[in-house]
Amino acid sequence: MKSAERTYRQERFAPPPGATELLLVRHGASRAFRPGEPFPLVNGQGDPELAPEGHEQAARVCRRLSAVRIDEIYVSSLRRTRQTAEPLARSLGLTPQVEPDLREVHLGSWEGGLFRVKVAENDPLAQRLFAEERWDVIPGAEDAEAFAGRVRAVLGRLAARHPGRRLAVFTHGAFIAQALALAARSRPFAFLGADNASISHLVVTGERWIIRSYNDTAHLDGVFDAAAAALT
Repeated sequence: MKSAERTYRQERFAPPPGATELLLVRHGASRAFRPGEPFPLVNGQGDPELAPEGHEQAARVCRRLSAVRIDEIYVSSLRRTRQTAEPLARSLGLTPQVEPDLREVHLGSWEGGLFRVKVAENDPLAQRLFAEERWDVIPGAEDAEAFAGRVRAVLGRLAARHPGRRLAVFTHGAFIAQALALAARSRPFAFLGADNASISHLVVTGERWIIRSYNDTAHLDGVFDAAAAALT
């Protein structure tokens, strides 16, 4: 009698035992900058509030996240992340924890909204910044290696603090770009451009960082409802 042959099926991804899932959420759109009306500063960094469309984006991304298990919520020290996380915190009854090192890259002399002007006007220094993929091309900006080290350290701390858990981490565009560049060992700006209120999914297991998704905006695009657009 012939014994049954073993079969090997393709399986869906499952985080390794003890891995931490980080849902990196970029804050909703912040208010427009008007020349002569600089954003208020917190520890030298621009701290604009959400624009009306930013609040709508926050409601949509938090409705999406409320359909999955979330164990903890983290926000940066800048209010646009806190405001974006508020609907999820209310829905789940969780208190967001402030982690200052989740803050945006420091833009030196271009803080307070001036960065937007320089990029929109295609300033020569902005051209050089994107060509060299270094924020510290801007006078007084955060050193590129120090920024990468900060991102690696804070996400490593969160993963070590919450093994086997899933965290909603509300942060910033350059921070997300740096985190995914570290995971992919890619160019520093390869993932720059995450949309406001997008979700990027990173799985951390020891020294191994696994990118599961980048710039997921199904909740903003109206393609899927919260139930159909499962986060896996």
